[in-house]
Amino acid sequence: MMAQPQLEKKVPPRARPPLTGKSVAALCVASFAVGLLLSGWMPLLSAPISTVDKASAPGCDDSRVSKGLAGERHDPKGIMSEVSKTHHAIRSLDKTVSSLEMELAVERARSGVAGAAGSSKALQKAFVVIGINTAFSSKKRRDSLRETWVPSGEKLRRLEKEKGIVVRFVIGRSGAAEGGGGAADRALDAEEAEHKDFLRLDHVEGYHELSSKTRIYFATAVATWDADFYVKVDDDVHLNLGMLATRLAKYRARPRVYVGCMKSGPVLSQRGVKYHEPEYWKFGDVGNKYFRHATGQIYAVSKDLAAYISVNQPILHRFANEDVSVGAWLIGLEVEHVDDRSMCCATPPAVRFADCEWKKRAGNVCVASFDWSCSGVCRSVDRMKLIHDACGEDQAALWGVAT
Repeated sequence: MMAQPQLEKKVPPRARPPLTGKSVAALCVASFAVGLLLSGWMPLLSAPISTVDKASAPGCDDSRVSKGLAGERHDPKGIMSEVSKTHHAIRSLDKTVSSLEMELAVERARSGVAGAAGSSKALQKAFVVIGINTAFSSKKRRDSLRETWVPSGEKLRRLEKEKGIVVRFVIGRSGAAEGGGGAADRALDAEEAEHKDFLRLDHVEGYHELSSKTRIYFATAVATWDADFYVKVDDDVHLNLGMLATRLAKYRARPRVYVGCMKSGPVLSQRGVKYHEPEYWKFGDVGNKYFRHATGQIYAVSKDLAAYISVNQPILHRFANEDVSVGAWLIGLEVEHVDDRSMCCATPPAVRFADCEWKKRAGNVCVASFDWSCSGVCRSVDRMKLIHDACGEDQAALWGVAT
């Protein structure tokens, strides 16, 4: 008995998913490339027709026409030149599209922050925003900086208006609604009302939350100022603002710049030691070193990198150490790492003349100075004034800097 043939089941056609923004951009790039290819090959395709027309004219040499056609058809240098030009054009267009997508994402992020805050004010233009990482217990440190390299009052406002240099102490909240935490918040509110030099973050302070604080700092700064550079510095580091602006101005025209004293320390797997990395296994075998990254005392990132951190902060992984986290966020991008050793001049307490002082005497004023043994200036409250007198720049250098 013969088997009955089975009817073929008709599968309903699937609805095509809508094109994403990246798909549209890729389609545009492909169309552009095809146009360039066609425009490059058109003389070759049209050559036989025009040549045949010429061949029909009186006095035309058919043999020379044939040789000319053969030369045009089989010239590998001309073809490779057209391919190279097309490839270069595609890469340039791809970079342009990526930059436009980043700017659009940043504007959306800024709009979201402004909408959440109920503000529609335009962003303030700046050359560099300097965020000084500080804590509730560090009022004496902040005062020591105000007495040395951080301008106060009208000078702070003038520095922003004339030079585009914004300086703020960066801090979140205590996380306690009452008791000691509430008192700390109120004390900081009073200090802020007096000096008006704080950038408050929607963040709960804590030593093990520095990576989160850094992400939020960049996001908040990008949503507040439209600057060329964003700097993070600790509150126990001596900084020369004029020299910092001069150094950064050299990289103003370069995209995706990450400036600092680059290092590659060991990944510490032992529990209980300082700078222990719980996720040490992600960096390979025990005893390996970290990838190159800027030391956490001070570093600067250009506008597009700060915007990248702002846009992608929910998915940026946090390692135990803040400087490693920042390096990890940038290591996989097309980023120029600038190793600037003037941002980590030494101030050894046991030496009569410090490294930063010798360099100042030689005319090479340091950008930043601190003690490596303390990851900052040792006893900074007591010594900041001495270091400022020995290693600080002249006031004319700050107010005369071109930004």
